[in-house]
Amino acid sequence: MKLKRILGLAFFLCAMVAAVEAQALDEIRPGQEWPDRKGEHINAHGGGLLFHEGKYYWYGENRPARGFTTEVGVEVYSSSDLMNWEDEGVALAVSEEAGHDIERGCIMERPKVVRNPKTGKFVMLFHLELKGQGYAAARVGFAESDSPVGPFRFIRSLRPNAGKWPVDFSRRDIRKAKKLKEADYKEWWTPEWREAIREGLLLARDVPGGQMSRDMTVYVDDDGKAYHIYSAEENLTLNIAELTDDYLDYTGRYVRVAPGGQNEAPAIFKRDGVYWMITSGCTGWAPNEARMFKATSLWGPWEQLPSPFVGKDAKKSFHTQGTYIFKVEGTEDGFVFMADRWNPRSLKNSRHIWLPIDFEADSTPVIRWVDGWSPVERFGTGL
Repeated sequence: MKLKRILGLAFFLCAMVAAVEAQALDEIRPGQEWPDRKGEHINAHGGGLLFHEGKYYWYGENRPARGFTTEVGVEVYSSSDLMNWEDEGVALAVSEEAGHDIERGCIMERPKVVRNPKTGKFVMLFHLELKGQGYAAARVGFAESDSPVGPFRFIRSLRPNAGKWPVDFSRRDIRKAKKLKEADYKEWWTPEWREAIREGLLLARDVPGGQMSRDMTVYVDDDGKAYHIYSAEENLTLNIAELTDDYLDYTGRYVRVAPGGQNEAPAIFKRDGVYWMITSGCTGWAPNEARMFKATSLWGPWEQLPSPFVGKDAKKSFHTQGTYIFKVEGTEDGFVFMADRWNPRSLKNSRHIWLPIDFEADSTPVIRWVDGWSPVERFGTGL
């Protein structure tokens, strides 16, 4: 009996070693299950990447197998090669306190973490909806940590830039916007309604309490200035808002992009002095054709271009919705588009789609489907 137990244990240990070894990946396989080092599908959706001291950190929504409210918080994984990821646990946990902004059962989406070079702190911004309110709150949450893996300390949530108007709004523009009334535009999508949106119908409505903030990202420019980019005005307009030097508040300076264009899921990068932003339309969990914008200044003007996706299923963005764009460390043009292929029946099991970005002769970004690819083979390095 003792020998039988020893043999059984040896078989179990061998199986465990084999299972661990099986998790070692030599390429990124878009659309397939992506196991972490424990063999569990990576549960970090709507997220973003941070590189710090030789490691990448992947932050994302810890989604439930059923339902869509946040029951755990923001998860963080670490990797040195972008393919094999270690689950570092919960970076920002939900609160058990009734009535707390991030009470269990709230909705925490699109977490992005950046390191502040002046304070040395790691700052997280995320889209927050208060428990039991559906998507009515439309807030941004702020959290901070001394370590990239947390635990992050929740600071507060709010609607951005209360009492402030866009920097490109003149006094005449403000007077005109203040005269617009929602009651006069009960029918949406008419030419008159579209014009009213552009002139500030919903912008003016939200100025006193701050602009709505839903799908979002954070971008740190070459000079260290950070910007919060988010869907406002009932998801009809994008805002680009400058953050304070500690990244924990707003300077009050912001601009609107494509008012009335219905853009969400912004992902942005800069190459050769040009800013490129890829967004999606607003169709819930269903995929749609991506949009792309370019500008030589974050303050605009922004020019809208066709979708960067090319090939089969390009009009559905390969059945994905973007979440972030990062550059592989040590490369000049190693840009990678991160996206989710949502599974509304089980958001936990939504698939991750990471694809390298190519550039045409005129520098226009394009995204093509590949079944599998390695950062080392593609860019010469994973670090």
